[in-house]
Amino acid sequence: MNQTHLPQTPTQRQRLLALTSRERLEEGWAELALPVDHRCVRGPETGMAMVRGRMGGTGNAFNLGEMTLSRASVVLDDGAPLGHGWVAGRDHRHAELIALVDACAHRPEWAERIDAELMGPLARELDAAREQDSRTAAATRVDFFTMVRGE
Repeated sequence: MNQTHLPQTPTQRQRLLALTSRERLEEGWAELALPVDHRCVRGPETGMAMVRGRMGGTGNAFNLGEMTLSRASVVLDDGAPLGHGWVAGRDHRHAELIALVDACAHRPEWAERIDAELMGPLARELDAAREQDSRTAAATRVDFFTMVRGE
């Protein structure tokens, strides 16, 4: 299995939470049982975002197309910094949960617990799913080759 790396930045944390299913995130959040009250400052709302691509990963950037995106910003009732969340699709609750975890992670007394009890298991689960997907893809791999006739 790949070595699991916990998110080091808020962006990495949000990415991991966005790749996690809402149901799994709800379950992990309930297990933490942090005593927080919050209110939404912005959203949750759904909109569109332009997806950009690069030929071969290194070429000039081009607009690939648009995708649906949901976002939310929350503030804890105790006035902690804002938390922000973005997720592909139209799941407002998922975006709000990401923002709530982000806001709570700004508090030093909760950040370590969030990393250990929520982010760690989620990162390991995501790594295991990626590894399984890689094994499945490798099992169906077809090697194409060209035979040269010597005439």
